[in-house]
Amino acid sequence: MFFPRGGSSHVARSLARELPGHGWDVTVVSGSRRDLGDTSDARRFFRGLDVRAVAFDAALAATDPMAPPPPAVPLHPSYEDRAGAPDRVFAALDDGAYERQVRGWAAALRAAGAARADALHLHHLTPLNEAARRVAPGVPVVGHLHGTELLMLEEIEAGPPAGWAHAGAWARRMRAWADGCARLVVLSASQLERCERLLGVDAGRCVVVPNGFDPRVFRPQDVDRAAVWRRALVDEPRGWRPGAGPGAVRYPGEGLGALVDGTVVLSIGRFTAVKRTALLVEAFALARSRTDRPTALVLVGGHPGEWEGEHPYETVRRLGARDVYLAGWHDHAALPAFLAAADALALASVREQFGQVLVEAMACAVAPIAVDRFGPAGIVEDGHTGWLVEPDDVEGLAVALGAAIDDPAERARRAAAARTAALERYAWPALAGTFGAVLDEVVAASVPLAR
Repeated sequence: MFFPRGGSSHVARSLARELPGHGWDVTVVSGSRRDLGDTSDARRFFRGLDVRAVAFDAALAATDPMAPPPPAVPLHPSYEDRAGAPDRVFAALDDGAYERQVRGWAAALRAAGAARADALHLHHLTPLNEAARRVAPGVPVVGHLHGTELLMLEEIEAGPPAGWAHAGAWARRMRAWADGCARLVVLSASQLERCERLLGVDAGRCVVVPNGFDPRVFRPQDVDRAAVWRRALVDEPRGWRPGAGPGAVRYPGEGLGALVDGTVVLSIGRFTAVKRTALLVEAFALARSRTDRPTALVLVGGHPGEWEGEHPYETVRRLGARDVYLAGWHDHAALPAFLAAADALALASVREQFGQVLVEAMACAVAPIAVDRFGPAGIVEDGHTGWLVEPDDVEGLAVALGAAIDDPAERARRAAAARTAALERYAWPALAGTFGAVLDEVVAASVPLAR
């Protein structure tokens, strides 16, 4: 339902590329935006695949993106409640907005031939599920939970925030959609209890399929560090500050010494509140003050114009943090070079539902530092493949960063173990085989219908 932006779009693309090798023909139906560059355009993001892009251009040009003039499909809602964002939180949308979503996506699924499919693979729990029920009632559905939907349900369970006037209706819909799935794919075993509690789904109907990496792309490689960082920060900058577009943050070429000769800590992700990017900058500044070794922190990410809380640009200025660089949003294909030019990866997120970037870093033999909760707790083995710290612990994170900076031998040992673990557990070709077997099972169990 969403335009290419977060981890679920990468999962959809990776599975679509691998499933033909397991006997499946794949058509991708995806939201799409052309106003934010190539990475958000579904036709470009899913190039090489049979993709049906659902354009949000008309919706974004309308007075209310959630209620554009027909036949435009309304902009997708969000599981996150960000002030001023055009994609308003699901729980704030009334029945009329819900019905517009269903009608728009029903038309998209009908045009893509959903009723003739053997199975539908629906990411998240969204009005796509209801659209599929109307358009292709006899086709079994495999739902894929990426965790953000569970976070919204947990907020509703705890007492919905002000403005979430329709939270109860959306919670009921999501439970019904989950119940209508032949199987639910979850990212880790830690999500099973939450699925039972929040969705009322028996854990026996769930299948654990973690996110993965392409071993042909994410692997150790030698790069010219100076060239990588000069291109990203000086020659072709994409860093941005509040109120300005990509490229607004540019660095002088003579100030990159720590990136070339020192220890480089990399962070990759959106600038949402759960990522705790400001906390990471603070912890890095503290670690940097305690070491004599040259070191730098590079922030890759921050979807243009999207952030929650304090923007990292403002955090750097407030703290006077040195050797912290904003590289901006880059296509997934650029990440292996960034990882090859780094020594450690830091993810300070306190509610990361999986942590695909951790797996990709590990595959590139880059030691990860993460929070000992949710997905990262099952990916990183503290003391063996990386470092785990408590959530929102600036001092603990600073200590872990300092250890990675000051002990190259230990960092290299953990990085080597991390690569071995990634290859054994998270390579997409094997994971796609597991997922293909789930599809085979649900199709075999479905009642044959003439289509």
